[in-house]
Amino acid sequence: MSLRRDLRHGRRIARAEFRRSIRRYAQNTRRLVGLGVAVLFFGGYLLLALPAAYAVGLTATSPDAIPLFGAGATAIPVFLLGLAVLRTMERLSRIDAEPLVLLTVHPRAVVVGLVGGELARLGAWFGVPLVAVVAAFALGLGAPALLVSAPLVALPLVCAASTCGYALGLGLLRAFRRLPSLRRVAKAGGVLAMVAVIAGSQFAGRVLVEYGASLSTLASRLTVPPVADYVALALVPTPLGRPPTASALAVGLACLALIPLGLAAATRQASTLWFTDAPTRDATRASSSGWFDVPRPFAWRPAGRIAWSHLVRAARQPQEFAHLVMVLFFLGPIGTTMAESSGDALAVLVAAAGVGLGTYLAGAVFGLNPLGDDESTLPLLLLTERSPGTLVRGRVLAGLAVGLPIAVVVPFASVPFGTAPHSAVALAALGTGTCLAASLFAVGLGCAYPVYEARTFWGTETVVPSTLVMLAYLAVVGAGTLICLAATWFALTGALALTPVALSVAGGYALFTALVSLGSYRYAVRRYRRYTMA
Repeated sequence: MSLRRDLRHGRRIARAEFRRSIRRYAQNTRRLVGLGVAVLFFGGYLLLALPAAYAVGLTATSPDAIPLFGAGATAIPVFLLGLAVLRTMERLSRIDAEPLVLLTVHPRAVVVGLVGGELARLGAWFGVPLVAVVAAFALGLGAPALLVSAPLVALPLVCAASTCGYALGLGLLRAFRRLPSLRRVAKAGGVLAMVAVIAGSQFAGRVLVEYGASLSTLASRLTVPPVADYVALALVPTPLGRPPTASALAVGLACLALIPLGLAAATRQASTLWFTDAPTRDATRASSSGWFDVPRPFAWRPAGRIAWSHLVRAARQPQEFAHLVMVLFFLGPIGTTMAESSGDALAVLVAAAGVGLGTYLAGAVFGLNPLGDDESTLPLLLLTERSPGTLVRGRVLAGLAVGLPIAVVVPFASVPFGTAPHSAVALAALGTGTCLAASLFAVGLGCAYPVYEARTFWGTETVVPSTLVMLAYLAVVGAGTLICLAATWFALTGALALTPVALSVAGGYALFTALVSLGSYRYAVRRYRRYTMA
């Protein structure tokens, strides 16, 4: 087929992919509400960025006067290339109705369609914020022409990074298909890297303020001048503009040349990936590693064996628990504030943070979407001799196996750094109770609002709990844990006298927490027992 025909078919595929994404959100009220919550959450950052961009535009006298302009310009192609690779490995390696599409059009048209659809989705997600920031900067600079020149400069760079990143992502998928162990290492490393990036972003403002001069020196050393000169071409029609350099034009020509080269490489990689089978292992060499053998503590009861199966699945597919990173957006600012104002109580705060984190994980890891996680195996599970209570208790025990060690070990580990032994014992005991309450509450909340729609994350189909469920769990468990930690701390320091009134209030609160948790557990068991398949 001709290139013109492939581009025409690719445009139709891209339009269909983009419309399918829009319909997927528009037809699901829960996703729309979750999207609204995400917009409200991240919209606050945008409201803070607009005045800053306007102020930079007012004060800038040259591209070098813009903070971190060279380093930021150098990081743009690296970020775009990395994003294209990750998105390819996550969801763009295949297309819906693949056999029909590949029998209808050339693989090159499919590649163009998938890349074009992804660019349209990213434009819908990030286009409005980026345009708003650029508009604020252009308004402060007094140069509305920047709204035209910036897209013209960015388009070749984005297209080159998208096509080359798609080819590289498909190449990595081919390597992972041949080397399954490498794939598992990459999955675990990707999850840890994502957690590190999200956690580090919460401290970025503080680091910039305290180490601004050192970071500026480091950024100047990491700057690639030709790339910075190319990005500076967007400022040509503005008062900050300077004559184009030969290196900037060379980078622009290289981006234009990389688009067809990346498309050709991506087409070749896609054809090999789509039209060849994965290599099969020799059945005579395959042997069980004993990884699924249930250890002694879990083997004593059926619920323990079910809990161990959940833990084994978590170790094999860690990307299924990507929803847990949401807590980092809340713990990061709180942790920074606590660390700055802690003084000599830092060790106690670390112990309390361990209790809070363990309590959150005890319910959030396995309990926020039990029915949705088990949907593929529910026909088998509900027909087994095990009671629904055993299935639910298996999830509760699996969550406790993750959260309880953190809530107990961290307080004792903080003793050498200043935590009193009796405080560590009290916090560990409190953590045991809060973890149990959180795990029981989570299964009931998760069964109340199950989610069955699977999403692809790093090439694995996974079901993510509802955003509203995660926020509700975080609000209830977070507030309850803070109340318990504050009361325990005041009691340990003597600021709260153990009068009959105080003990009655504490006992009433503990009784209320226990009733809510047990009620949630019984509700989850009832939902499993009464579950019907249409």
